[in-house]
Amino acid sequence: MTSEGTPIIELKDVHVAFNSRTGSLFKPTKVHAVRGVNMSIMRGQTLGIVGESGCGKSTTANVMCGLQAPTAGRVYFNGEEVTKRTAEARRRIGRVVSVVFQDPATALNPRMTVEDQLADPLRVHRIGTEATRRDRVGELISMVGLPSSALDALPGQLSGGQRQRVAIARALALGPDAIIADEPTSALDVSVRAQVLNLLTDLKRELNLAMVFISHDIQTVRYVSDRIAVMNKGVVVEEGPAARLLEDPQDPYTRTLLGAAPSLLHPTLEGEL
Repeated sequence: MTSEGTPIIELKDVHVAFNSRTGSLFKPTKVHAVRGVNMSIMRGQTLGIVGESGCGKSTTANVMCGLQAPTAGRVYFNGEEVTKRTAEARRRIGRVVSVVFQDPATALNPRMTVEDQLADPLRVHRIGTEATRRDRVGELISMVGLPSSALDALPGQLSGGQRQRVAIARALALGPDAIIADEPTSALDVSVRAQVLNLLTDLKRELNLAMVFISHDIQTVRYVSDRIAVMNKGVVVEEGPAARLLEDPQDPYTRTLLGAAPSLLHPTLEGEL
């Protein structure tokens, strides 16, 4: 059990570099996707990470959830350093942090029913009996606002918004401390984006989760975030409370994002958030 003052996730001076296809065989060109990033996410808080494509925000998220090892720097989960991940550490990370990906159509197995998709994480981690897993699956589907009849459906029989609700329910299956939502509404119709954003916000509050919300649309990020980090070319150029950062941006790149990016939400839906 961690104290309230301990971040769920903390990155300290994290760098991620990749070898690119350019350069020679013996001297490949290095691409620095993330440069010296420091971030911490507290329980009950939403951190929005915003920036244009290629700015390093998704690579940063991958480091947070254990999908990408940093080239340099340190990573902590609930105060424990997990930079060099053993198999046991990866299992623990899977219990602490869950991810909601951009496109639910590819994130879900098209041949598994919704019930099996939601029970699968519980089986993998050997949590409970089949009876208690069924009960948990029923709780999860209700939590995301879908009827129990959806449990018998295949993903292809659901709408995009319903599939993303299933993906969110699966991310909650193990009772994580944090959710990383990587562009979770960009593949959805405009009419359901506000509903999914509201669902994520409500769940974060009800379950006292930490949440990382990643998007290239700063106007969408502002609705769900307590704090916002703006990334450009692998660097966090500005971070602070959402209201202050948006009302008084200090970095020219933040001002450019605010001026250039129209909201991904339909204007008539903005009042719902």
